[in-house]
Amino acid sequence: MNDSPSPGGETMSTKESLPLDQVFEILKNRRRREVLKYLNERDESVSLSDLAEHVAAIENETTVKALSSSQRKRVYVGLYQCHLPKMDDMDIVDFDQNRGRIELAENADQLDAYIEPDTDDAYWHYYYASTSLFGAGLFVLSQVGAASVGLTPTVILVALIVAVLSIATLQYCDANGYLTQVRSKLPYLPQPPVGQQS
Repeated sequence: MNDSPSPGGETMSTKESLPLDQVFEILKNRRRREVLKYLNERDESVSLSDLAEHVAAIENETTVKALSSSQRKRVYVGLYQCHLPKMDDMDIVDFDQNRGRIELAENADQLDAYIEPDTDDAYWHYYYASTSLFGAGLFVLSQVGAASVGLTPTVILVALIVAVLSIATLQYCDANGYLTQVRSKLPYLPQPPVGQQS
C-alpha cells in the first residue's frame, strides 16, 4: 500500500494491484483457494481451528466430525506455517498468529474474479432433460397418428432445435449475468433460489 500526500498535505492511502504472478502463486494451491472461499462465505474473522477443520474435511472428503486428529493437525500446521503467512504478506488475509484469527484483507477482492463461487448451476440440466423428454413424447405422438393435425417429424425437429437453442442462450445469459440485470429491472419475474443467484 502506498501513502501519498494529498493536495492538502494529508496522507492518503492508495491500493496497489497485486502482480498477476503473485495472484496465480496464491491461487495455484487448493488449500489457499479453500481458505479464500471460506472467508468469503463468512465475511468476518474466523478462528484458525475452524478454518483448518473446514479445509481438512474438504481435502479428506468427509465431515468435520469424522476427521481424525492427524488430519486436523496436518492442515492446521500447513496453514499456520506456510499458507496464511504467505497470504498475510500479500495483504490478502489478515492473520493474527497470537490470537489464531483470520479475516480477509485489502487485496482479497483482487482474487475474487478467479475463484469460482459455490453456486449450484446444475439446474440447467433439468431444462435440457425436460426438453428432450418433451421432444421424445412429441416424436412418439407423430408416429402414432398426430400427423393428421400437422405434427410431423420435421415440425418436431424444428421445434426441438429452437427449444434447445433457446435454453442454451438463456444459460449463456445467466452465466454472464444478463438475466440478473433483467430480473433487477423487472421485479415481477421469478427470482432464482438463493444459492443460485449469479
